[in-house]
Amino acid sequence: FVRPVIAAAIQRGVNRGLKNLKSCGARFTYPASVRCLLLYLQCPLFSDEAVKHTSGSAGLSFDENGEVFQLLCETIVSLPFEGYRNFVAWATCLYSPDQFSSILIRPLLCHLDIILGASGSDWRFRHQLPVIISVLKWFHEASEQSVPQIVAPEAFYSEAVSDLPTEAMYEDLSRWKEANALQRSQQFFLSAHPFLLSAAGKRNLLQVENQLQMVQAATATLSYDAQQRGFVFDPYWVLAIDRKHMLQQTLQKVDKAAPGELRKQLKVVFKGEDGVDAGGVTKEFFQLLVAQLFDLSTGMWVDMGPNNTLHWFNPSCTWNQDGYHLVGILLGLALYNGVLLEVDFPMAVWRKLLRQPLGLEDMVDKETSRGLQQLLDYDCDDVEDIFCLMFEHVYRDSFGNQKTVVLKPGGSDIPVTSDNKEEYVLLYVQWLLVDSIKEQYDAFDAGFMQVMESSSIMHVLRPDELELLVVGSRDLDFSGLENATEYEGGYDADSPCVVNFWKFVGAASNETKTMLLKFATGSSRAPIGGLSNMSFTIQRGDPEGRQLPSSHTCFNTFILPDYGNDYDKLSRCVNRAILECEGFGLQ
Repeated sequence: FVRPVIAAAIQRGVNRGLKNLKSCGARFTYPASVRCLLLYLQCPLFSDEAVKHTSGSAGLSFDENGEVFQLLCETIVSLPFEGYRNFVAWATCLYSPDQFSSILIRPLLCHLDIILGASGSDWRFRHQLPVIISVLKWFHEASEQSVPQIVAPEAFYSEAVSDLPTEAMYEDLSRWKEANALQRSQQFFLSAHPFLLSAAGKRNLLQVENQLQMVQAATATLSYDAQQRGFVFDPYWVLAIDRKHMLQQTLQKVDKAAPGELRKQLKVVFKGEDGVDAGGVTKEFFQLLVAQLFDLSTGMWVDMGPNNTLHWFNPSCTWNQDGYHLVGILLGLALYNGVLLEVDFPMAVWRKLLRQPLGLEDMVDKETSRGLQQLLDYDCDDVEDIFCLMFEHVYRDSFGNQKTVVLKPGGSDIPVTSDNKEEYVLLYVQWLLVDSIKEQYDAFDAGFMQVMESSSIMHVLRPDELELLVVGSRDLDFSGLENATEYEGGYDADSPCVVNFWKFVGAASNETKTMLLKFATGSSRAPIGGLSNMSFTIQRGDPEGRQLPSSHTCFNTFILPDYGNDYDKLSRCVNRAILECEGFGLQ
């Protein structure tokens, strides 16, 4: 009896307190005056889902209609500018990252999920959403602008937002894109707040957008055929090429293709092979083309980063703009058609593609980055004597020739001092990440935008999410894949051959596992959500066990002949298959 009485008293007290603050015209401009709003927000009864979902004598009833919480959020978002600044300042300095997430973000997300769960597809008509999401936006911006970030972006993902029907989210996104600035300020659009949507939800949203654009591109070529007495159109951009001349022929066909052709669904045909492209042929096409375009012998790239695993534009390569343009188109086509690429760019590339500013933290050469940071951190007045720097950069190009770049007019005669060191670092980073590779990057970016010009990626994705969509994840959880695998043709999880297969996978090296995944699915990377969320099937093949394993990469299906209890034979055949098999054929 006591607990419900206390809960009801707290609800009345919070409600009365907020109404009194509003009625007395309190001006929340001073730091101490806005702190009480954070104290209200961290009331445990607001975030305890068990409490809010129970009622009667066995449980508590607290703000069941969300009216008190809405009043709190309305009070917060109505703060004057100085009050807003103080509110955010308190939020970022008073709470640890764990507390910031659990005390401030979670109550807001909890209420948001309940509102969306109750309203379903009618979420646009729930008047509580804008104020709750506005407060979440404040916290999100505060976290993003802090160095380092207070919490990971995933802390703001809303399960209910991510679970909304993709078609409804796309409709909202379309309305937002069509709205002008005034309409965007007067109307509420859920898609204007993509930080609430999980990476998987964003992928699904962009897939719907891409599919509709494919339909539009296909129907744009609609024409009337008098002989067939009907309208005809080609839904695909068919790329028929020879394996031996793949790079040259792809360049030629891309150069001749109209912009609308690139936005149709891609189908690849390898001349002389019978494979029907349901996705698998396209996957292999991208793999082979990436291997050729990113070969160091092209001179287009310099390897940087940890163990030289990252590709960066070669500033000395001025002879292959077509190559950079093709890489950009390749990246756009892969993203547009939902194919993972095995490319390794530093985060600076993904930030540049999304038109986000670059800083010292985006430097590809971490040794240079540390040196510049040491210069910024040095707080004595003898910077000129200690570092002996001028406003210029001396380096050697790919041919061993020494080059000097002046970072500002007269820079060779301007020493770096404690007064101008920030300007020096800014100009140095600008030259390394932007100016020195302008020609190469502009060609690459133009190719990418030739495919993705109408896409919403600029608005929806973060740089790390764009990278994940294009290249996938290297984190390969094969135990999760085993749990998610389905079986066909007479196999089940307890079949002797299947048991031996997973035994082989468990004992295999990481390199062998990667090759096996590539053989079975056409990609050595995991999609968003990891291998445990990927559709994967093991199908029973030759019942006599006389053939090698094969696969339908279009459908992530591994065809495993029945080797029975013979583990050694299975191990030998699987190893041979993944090492020696290439190409497509039909029987």
